[in-house]
Amino acid sequence: MDYGQQNFTLPHDVVPLPSQGIFYKNKKKAIKVGYLTASDENILMAGGNELTLNLLRAKIYEPDVRVEELMEGDVEAILIFLRNTAFGPDMSISLTDPVTSKPFQATVRLDELNIIKGQQPSEDGTFIINLPKSQSTIKLKPLSYGEILEIGKMSETYPQGRVVPKITWRLNKEIIELDGSTDKGNIAKFIESMPIADSKFIRNFMNENEPRLDMTRTLLAPSGEKLTVNVGFGVDFFRPFFWL
Repeated sequence: MDYGQQNFTLPHDVVPLPSQGIFYKNKKKAIKVGYLTASDENILMAGGNELTLNLLRAKIYEPDVRVEELMEGDVEAILIFLRNTAFGPDMSISLTDPVTSKPFQATVRLDELNIIKGQQPSEDGTFIINLPKSQSTIKLKPLSYGEILEIGKMSETYPQGRVVPKITWRLNKEIIELDGSTDKGNIAKFIESMPIADSKFIRNFMNENEPRLDMTRTLLAPSGEKLTVNVGFGVDFFRPFFWL
């Protein structure tokens, strides 16, 4: 509330959330988001690892919404709204022709993205699935944007030379119940010995069922070869912000 969330009188629009508010206590299906203004150039030009977090804090005009508690798919929808209203829906991305190995530029439109609609979660925003290898029944919850940031920060401070256990960290946050038990110690032990087939099954299930925008596009390379690409939120997405 120390940021733009108090600026209810500033120009804004209502952005529908891919999650439909299912995972939130307030159950909001859409939230008020402000347009990028000249003052936001300070955030954009400052850059840094927390650019997205600071931008969202400044532009979400809702007193009961914390950026860290939003689902990743909802964060992506808000970022696309900010980009589209500031620079238009056309986005240029850098690719490599798979036939000639030569780089080329392609354009995608960010107003043509659809919402992935998979399995409907329970009323508490969780999924219950049976694992194919261990035959265990688990209850899953999607990670919040804050939890994703937390894993990223943990990875940055992990000792050099050691394998960063990102998969294990993520599973420990996603799995909240194992065969009817919520004991975190038992869940942690189960994850350490989980068959890789079950781990991949969980990852694929979440990718296919967590409400989010479908960011895949099919493009034509100069050679005529078709490419299926995932429109990410890296350099190509944020580049126009630095042209201000």
